[in-house]
Amino acid sequence: MLKYSLALLLLVFSVTGFAQVVLPSYPQVTFPTYYWQKSTQFQLLPNKEKPVLFVGDSLTDGGEWSALFENENILNFGISGETSAGIINRMPEIVKRRPSKIFLMIGINDLSREISVDSIFFNTSLIIKYLKENSPGTEIFVQSVLPVNDIFKTFTAHTSKRYSIEKLNLKLSDSAEFLDYQFLNLYPSFVGEKGRLNSDFTNDGLHLTGAGYILWKNLIYPHLRGLEAEPALIPRPKQLTKGKGAFPIFRVKSIYYQNDSLFNEAAAMKQMLSHRGISVSLNKNIRADAKPAIRLEISEKYNKDPEAYHLHISAQNLVISAAGKAGIYYGLQTLIQLMRGGDFVEAVDIEDSPAFKWRGYMVDVGRNYQSIALLKTQIDKMAFYKLNVFHLHLTEDIAWRLEIKRYPELTRPEFMERNKGMYYTQNEIKDLISYAKARHILLVPEIDMPGHSAAFKRAMKTDMQSDSGLAIVKNILKEICETYDFPFIHIGADEVKITNKDFLPSISAFLKSLNKKVIGWEPGGNFAPSTIRQLWMDDAAVTSDQGKIQYIDSRHLYLNHMDPLESVVTIFNRQLAGVDTGSQQALGATLCLWPDRAVEKQEDLISMNGVFPAMLAFAERCWVGNGYKDWVANIGLNGQQALDDFKAFEKRLMDHKRFFFIELPFPYLKQSDLKWQLYGPYENNANLSQKFNPELKKSELDSNVSQTAIGGTIILRHWWAPKIKGVLKDPKENTTWYATCNVWSERDSVKKFWIGFNNFSRSQAVDTPPAGQWDNHQSQIWINGELILPPNWLHAGQKGNLEIPLIDEGYEYRTPALVKLKRGLNKILVKVPIGKFAGKNWNNPEKWMFTCVELE
Repeated sequence: MLKYSLALLLLVFSVTGFAQVVLPSYPQVTFPTYYWQKSTQFQLLPNKEKPVLFVGDSLTDGGEWSALFENENILNFGISGETSAGIINRMPEIVKRRPSKIFLMIGINDLSREISVDSIFFNTSLIIKYLKENSPGTEIFVQSVLPVNDIFKTFTAHTSKRYSIEKLNLKLSDSAEFLDYQFLNLYPSFVGEKGRLNSDFTNDGLHLTGAGYILWKNLIYPHLRGLEAEPALIPRPKQLTKGKGAFPIFRVKSIYYQNDSLFNEAAAMKQMLSHRGISVSLNKNIRADAKPAIRLEISEKYNKDPEAYHLHISAQNLVISAAGKAGIYYGLQTLIQLMRGGDFVEAVDIEDSPAFKWRGYMVDVGRNYQSIALLKTQIDKMAFYKLNVFHLHLTEDIAWRLEIKRYPELTRPEFMERNKGMYYTQNEIKDLISYAKARHILLVPEIDMPGHSAAFKRAMKTDMQSDSGLAIVKNILKEICETYDFPFIHIGADEVKITNKDFLPSISAFLKSLNKKVIGWEPGGNFAPSTIRQLWMDDAAVTSDQGKIQYIDSRHLYLNHMDPLESVVTIFNRQLAGVDTGSQQALGATLCLWPDRAVEKQEDLISMNGVFPAMLAFAERCWVGNGYKDWVANIGLNGQQALDDFKAFEKRLMDHKRFFFIELPFPYLKQSDLKWQLYGPYENNANLSQKFNPELKKSELDSNVSQTAIGGTIILRHWWAPKIKGVLKDPKENTTWYATCNVWSERDSVKKFWIGFNNFSRSQAVDTPPAGQWDNHQSQIWINGELILPPNWLHAGQKGNLEIPLIDEGYEYRTPALVKLKRGLNKILVKVPIGKFAGKNWNNPEKWMFTCVELE
C-alpha cells in the first residue's frame, strides 16, 4: 500500500524536489451555493496572528471549535457538503492566513459521489504539498475519516462506504511520513459494534452529537496544544497499565467517598471539577449502580505506606484507593494530569508510591522577603508534584522575619538591612501552616543559630552564644513551640565559630523536652546524635555511619548556583542521599533556594533561579528514586540509557510547561536535540583573543575533533570540578575550544535565542562583563558567519555587589538575542577560551561554559 502511494506521488510531482505546485482551476458551477456563501465569508474574516484552522466538511462545520478549546485563535473553515476539490479551490485563501496549525478532515462527500479512493488521496496530497510550499511553518494534521452507521437509514450514499473509508484511512496513514504530516487516527475511538459509528455519538449515522464533538476534542487536544500524544505524568508512576476505552468525566454527577476522613479530599476533587465546568455533588453512601462514578476509598492494602495510592480508570468507573488521605490526594494530582482536555480520561490502572519519605523544598525569606501569596503559589506547585516538606528559612544576618510577641524588636525595620519592616505575623504563619497541611505538606521552620544571626544581635544587643543570648533563644523557641504545632524545628548551626560548646547541646535538649525533633546543617556544629543532619556539602562521615544518624540530602541542590538549563539536567540525573530509595537513615532530600543577592522584585527569585523546572526534575527524582552517583552538569554524561531517560522526561517537562505554567515563569527550553561538535584544545598561551582554524574560515575545520556534547547549556569545566563533571574529559588551562551546531529553519526569518557565556550565581557578587564583551574570556559566537554582538550591559564593567540586583546579566531574564536565520540549515560557531581555572576571588569563579538555544 505504501509503495503504491509513493508511486502515485511521484507521478503527481514529476520532479520530487519538489516542482512548484500549480492548483487546478474549477468553474464556479462546480460548487454549490452554500459553498460560495461560506467561502466568501471566510475571505472577509479579520486576520489573526498564526491562527489554527479547522478545514473540512459538515462534520468540521458543525463543531464549535473555538468554544470547545476556549481559544479565540481558532477559525472554523469547514463547509457542509465540502469535497477535496472544494478545499483545493480554497487553498490560496487558506495559506494567505499563515496558520500555525491546520486540522484537515475530508473525503466522505467525495466517496458519496463515487469518487475513487485514489482520486481523493491524490487531491489530499496536492493540498498538503501546496501547504508545505506556501506556508512551510504550518503544522499539518490530517484526521481520519470517521466511521458511519447505516442503521438510521439516512445518508445512505455516505453510510454505505464503510470499506472505502477504511481504505482511504489506510492510505493516509501509510503516507504520513513521506509527505511529512501528522496522521490522527480518530476512527478506532468512534467505531462501535460491527464496525459502525458508535450510536452514542450520532443520531443520523453520519453527523455527530455533542458527546461526539467532546470525544473529538479530547482526541486532538494534545496536538492542538502542542503536547505529547500521551498524558505527561510528573512524577512518573511506579506502575502504569493502559486499559481500553475512556471514562467520560463530563457526565459524572457525584463523587462518592467512603468515610468522613476523606471529605476534604472529595471536596478538593469537586473544586477541581468545577474549575473544568463540571458540577458534582458529594455523597458518602456509595451506589453500586451509579455509572459513570467516581469513588474515593480507604484500602488496607496500602497500610505500610500512607502515601501510596491506586488509581483505576475504566469506561464506567474512576476509583482512587489508598491507606489514608495523603495517598488519595496524590491520586487526585495524577488524575488532574491525566485529564488534560477535561472531558474524557483514558482507561488506565496505576499503582504508585514514593521512593523517599522526605521530599522537601526550601526558601530563604531571611535575605529576600516573599509575600504569603508567592509562598502559597510555590506550595501549590509542590503539592501538585507530590512534594511534602516546605522548609522555611526565617532568620538571617540580613533580617529576622518571624514575629515574636515577647521580643517585638526582632522585627523592627531599623534592625533589617533589606525589605525593611517585612516579616510574617503569627496569624500569617498559622495560615501558611494550615494551607500547607491541607495539601499534605509539612511546614518546617528554620531559626538559624548561633550563626547567620547578626539581625538577632542588632536587635537584642547580645550574641546568641552568650548566657543572655542563650536565654533569649530559649524563650523564642518556647513561644514558637507554644504558638505553632511544629513537629520539627531546624536550628541551622552552620558556617559559624562555636565559642560556647554548650550552646547547641543545650538548645537540642531544650527542644527535645518540648517533644520536638531537631534538624541541623551538616557540616555544622556539635550536634547530638539524635539531630537529623541536612547535608549541604559532601560528608561521608554521616552517610556511611549506617543506621545511626538520619540525614536529608541538599548537596548540589542549591538553585541559586545553577544555570536553569543545567539544573534540570543535574537534578534529574542525581542519586539522592547516595541511595536508590529511602531508608530509616536516608530520609530523602530538600531542594534549596538560597538567593543571597538582593532582587528588584520578588518574582525574580522564581524566574532567575529557574525554580519551577528544577522543582519538577526534583519531584521526579525523589518520587521515583534511583539516579546516578556521579554529579554531572550536562546531558549524556551517564551513558545512552540515561540520555534516553532524560529525553523522555524532557518531553513530559515541556508538556507541563505549556499546560500548567502558562502564567508562571518557567525558564527552560527543549535542549536534548542540540548536538555540538567540539574542536580543541588549542593552546592560547594566555592570549584569549588568539584566533585558530575554526574561526579563520578554513575550507575544513581542524582535525582536532575531541568529542560531542548535547544541550542548550554546555559546561566545559564546572567551577566545582572535579566533584561535578563537565563535558571535557581532560580540561586544561590556557586553552581555547570551539563548538559547532546546525539548526534548521523553515524559512528566512528572525528568531529569538538564549545566548550566554557566564550564568551568574545569585549568591555571589560577580563582576559584570566589560562593555562590548560577552564575558571576561573573549568568548564569541557566529551564526552563518555573522558575529553576534553581546548585549549593551546596563551595568557594564561593574564590580560585583550583592545589594545591586541583577537585571540583564543572565540569558534567561534579559531580552533574547535576535538572530537572522536562512531557510534550511544554519551553522552556529562558538568560541570559548579560558586562562587560569582559579577565579580572581571566590565571588568570581571561572565558569567555562556557553549557552545557545532557540526559543520556541
